[in-house]
Amino acid sequence: MSRPLTLLQITGRSYAPATLQNACLIIIDAQGEYRSGVVPLPGLDATLGEIASLLAAARAIGTPIVHVKHLGVPDSFLDPRGPRGQFLPEAAPHPGEQIVEKRLPNAFAGTDLHDRLQAIGRLDLIICGFMTHSSISTTVRACKDYGYRCTLVDTACATRDLPYGDSVISAVDLHRVEMAALADNFAVVLPNAAALI
Repeated sequence: MSRPLTLLQITGRSYAPATLQNACLIIIDAQGEYRSGVVPLPGLDATLGEIASLLAAARAIGTPIVHVKHLGVPDSFLDPRGPRGQFLPEAAPHPGEQIVEKRLPNAFAGTDLHDRLQAIGRLDLIICGFMTHSSISTTVRACKDYGYRCTLVDTACATRDLPYGDSVISAVDLHRVEMAALADNFAVVLPNAAALI
């Protein structure tokens, strides 16, 4: 049996990965919840190392950077008033970098993200952050509706174990499946930050 093709390949709509020179870097929900809250992510430090590498490279050449911050539930998940809702130090914005605050997984829903990206003027987006199956997935899927070309960095995204019936889907398996689904019709997936730097 031959190797399957992605829908992007089948439809002739595949495209080359973005570069830091021609794209905007978007970091989604790099917040304290995922280190010390109710949903600590497996392998978080390694993922943050990848995000930090992308940020350093982007800053060095002047790539536009947008940080997306989820405003969660007071005294609960991603509490906007406490440390669980604050940016993690490794991925915290520098002065002058844009911050978009959201209340839903999709970073376009109820925010001015699209207007900000239009003002920046780049259709290529490099996206990373948390969680792969939730805010990353919904935002990347929405990007296609707005006409953006997405590049995802596999090792700069992470998720968590999920219950499914009487079993548990591991974070590793969930991440792989979600990346494969997004690569099918919504994004180019690169293996790691080194592929862009």
